[in-house]
Amino acid sequence: FAVLAFSVRWRATMRRTSPLDRAPLKGQARSGVVYAFSLGMMPWAKESTRRHLVAYLRGIGFHVGIFSGLLALLVSPAWPRLPAPALAALAVATALGALFGAAGEVMRWAERNLRQLSTPDDHASVILVTVFLAATCAALIDASWMPAMYLGGALMLLYAPLGKIRHCIYFFLSRLFFGLFIGRRAILHPHTAPSGPATVSERG
Repeated sequence: FAVLAFSVRWRATMRRTSPLDRAPLKGQARSGVVYAFSLGMMPWAKESTRRHLVAYLRGIGFHVGIFSGLLALLVSPAWPRLPAPALAALAVATALGALFGAAGEVMRWAERNLRQLSTPDDHASVILVTVFLAATCAALIDASWMPAMYLGGALMLLYAPLGKIRHCIYFFLSRLFFGLFIGRRAILHPHTAPSGPATVSERG
């Protein structure tokens, strides 16, 4: 269900007409896209992350845990054949992800601005993912928790296309649009700016 729903959303988004950029071409679109998916994601690239580094690192840890949890769920039938260090690494990653997720949920209630901005969907999404990660970590340690992991994963994937979690597909599109915009307009840091004129193929 989740794969089908995400596929439909992705296709519908890709079929939308892109806004026409009437500004004169000054740089390389490719360079902007590379920057958007690399240095542009570093904490020093945005004022908000520079000022809230702990929250940024917590978010990174949470998402690393999510990817680890999904990987663990995907390969769960092969767990008995996987080396112990690999399973231990997944257990640590999912445990940290669950911890960071729980910390994020606490912050949504403890911090006044976050509490006012947070919606029921925000809370539901974080709680579902955090419970899934905790159950996955427990299953990696004790196989008797595998039903809980599968149940948590099923609930999370059923909710994903309907709630906030669906932002995972829009993240890539937004970074691509951002990269094309700053690349074509040469709005890059001097150390990352391209050299030389853009070729026809690089004008997108």
